[in-house]
Amino acid sequence: MSGPFLSSAPRLLRLLALAAMLGGAGAMADAAAAQALPEVRIQNLGGAQSSVPFTFGQVFAPGDLRKQDRLAARLDDGALIPLQADVKATHADGSVRHAVLSGVLPRLGARGAAAIALVKGDAPAPRAAGGGVDSLLADGLAAAVTIKLDGATYRATLADAVAGARGGRNASLWLDGPLVREWRGAAPFRRQAGAAHPLLEAHFAVRWYPGLERQARVEVVVENAKTFQSGARNLDYDVEVEVGGRTVYTEDKLRHYHHARWRQLAWWNAARAPDLQVRPDSAYLIASRAVSNYDQGIAPSELSLVNQVKRLPEEKTGPMTIGPVNPYMPSTGGRNDIGPLPAWSVQYLLSGDPRAFRTMVAAAEGSGSWSIHLRDERTGYPLRTDTPANRAVSTHMNLADKGPLPVPRCAGKGLCETPYKHDTAHQPSLAYLPYLLTGDYYYLEELQFWAASNPLETDPVNSGHGQGLVRWQQVRGQAWSLRTLGHAAYITPDAHPLKDYFVKQVDNNLKFYHATYVVGNPNRLGVYDGSGAGSFKVKASAPWQDDFLTWSFGYLAELGFEKALPILQWKARYAVGRMTTPGFCWIQASAYHLEFRPGPKEPLFRDLPTMYAFNFGGDSILNESKKLRHPQGLKYIDQPCGSREQSEWLRVASKGHWSPGRMSGFSDSVLGFPANMQPALALAATWGVPKADEAWQRFEARADRPDYRKTPVWAIVPREGMVADKARR
Repeated sequence: MSGPFLSSAPRLLRLLALAAMLGGAGAMADAAAAQALPEVRIQNLGGAQSSVPFTFGQVFAPGDLRKQDRLAARLDDGALIPLQADVKATHADGSVRHAVLSGVLPRLGARGAAAIALVKGDAPAPRAAGGGVDSLLADGLAAAVTIKLDGATYRATLADAVAGARGGRNASLWLDGPLVREWRGAAPFRRQAGAAHPLLEAHFAVRWYPGLERQARVEVVVENAKTFQSGARNLDYDVEVEVGGRTVYTEDKLRHYHHARWRQLAWWNAARAPDLQVRPDSAYLIASRAVSNYDQGIAPSELSLVNQVKRLPEEKTGPMTIGPVNPYMPSTGGRNDIGPLPAWSVQYLLSGDPRAFRTMVAAAEGSGSWSIHLRDERTGYPLRTDTPANRAVSTHMNLADKGPLPVPRCAGKGLCETPYKHDTAHQPSLAYLPYLLTGDYYYLEELQFWAASNPLETDPVNSGHGQGLVRWQQVRGQAWSLRTLGHAAYITPDAHPLKDYFVKQVDNNLKFYHATYVVGNPNRLGVYDGSGAGSFKVKASAPWQDDFLTWSFGYLAELGFEKALPILQWKARYAVGRMTTPGFCWIQASAYHLEFRPGPKEPLFRDLPTMYAFNFGGDSILNESKKLRHPQGLKYIDQPCGSREQSEWLRVASKGHWSPGRMSGFSDSVLGFPANMQPALALAATWGVPKADEAWQRFEARADRPDYRKTPVWAIVPREGMVADKARR
């Protein structure tokens, strides 16, 4: 078994055993309560080892774990081992939302696995932590990056970063406890004479397990990401990374793109480097609402997982590569990287397969290669624009000679060209799930960099002078930017300086949509119509893009942003109405394009039947981007909805297959418009929008449904009990 089922069977056996021990009525319920926390599976991808360190990220549902609760890990044999929980984010009730968990397994066989159940309670007390990172340097740990650039040699070392931290430079402990510590710091690249490179900076991190000799993971990040330093450009250099006296990475003539970064990981003691994959309890993760409710009855096909390997050759991994992501984000058409989560992330959730995991990690590592990284040299963090000095910041090319940096003002023509083109309308979620599951700070910052940069590629007036408004983007761009911003606000650690910034930006956006649509109520359809100052103007509806936006409000509500719920309830009327309103045939609910007003200066239609008649009442109709006309002059609108007569009209007019009950928009495609519509309908049903259950039932009964085993990116289904749960709260 794989995916969510990896932990289900062992957990069930333990529940039964515990119930037998407890005996009496209610024993099973008591046992279930004792096992409410998740279980993960640690897979050894290498040879047999003893004293195996592990660290992973874990989301907890509201109320499941209090900050003062102690955690332990129960192994298959019933033994308890201590866990260190570095709590990062908490829910509104104060309970733990996200923590980085660490421990040491006594042993792990070659290619073997260990299931560990998280339990509250005491475990054998771990030994006290040893000294700090200075003691590791004293024991011989060394790390360095050497770069040969423009005829000069620059070098940055871990020792420099530690010395800088002692001198008051920005440094911190990401993990701090008896089982594991992680120190982070930065150092400039300097020539032998002492001059620092104006653009490049190195970031070092050391994660070590004090009870284990020389068990330290070293992270080296090289950045060309300064915001306010003039002379931005790509840099071509030869590079060598050394850890523990050995070369772990070398490359000649590496082109480092402007406002981008890359990292390398290596273990101090390479011979004892753990080669592990920590498989999450996906059922628990989905139930926590941190991710959407993907259909856990779907098992990704073997062919789809094999294809993950084929699409990720070695040349697509490593510094300045982007893994499986389309290098030209604005490219149109259905793609595996577009959706609430990319296909590979959903495949990993539903399978636990290492091939999907490798693809997900390659995309997350490669997210650093895109030229969107704006680090504020003055704070050391991704740029925030809610300060008086930064409110006029923009990255739009038309403002390159106006206002403050960071519009890339290149040192010369052509010096900032890259092979990668980003946008928001087709932007994947690259780092959120990897951070959730690993707890790696690099992925957290990647999420923050993308969330911080998305509102900036416009005139500052449109984004609200530092408010982070995304109203100016394409409808689909608004959906994906709200998703990424919501991710950053939800999961950024409570103590992080950007936590309140991202939460406030979510609130700013929700206030705009609430005032514009819920209070303003500019139309009766529930459709995005471009209302509001500074908004993206539309002349008609692209229902699939509109459905993306509907999903995003529902998902933000799932993440706990309650102001999103009334917006969803207003907005979801459009998706639900297209499936349920008499006079609007649901076969065309997933149409590619719908006119929502009779003329450019006319008001929107007052109801969906009138809108339907305008779009489908003529002698010809637009269906799947083709103009169709029946050879015998029959009108499409005269055919009963969902009938054989209607499907026959479409079959004859299109000269192709059309089953009765087949929805428009490539119904059997895993990337078709009905698939795009599914998350919006699922979230509408989840939150009890009127007639949403009817809409979902009709949608589920459609003909020619896609085989999501191939690609489950849109396979989101309604949750049960959300409305009742909200009422209890």
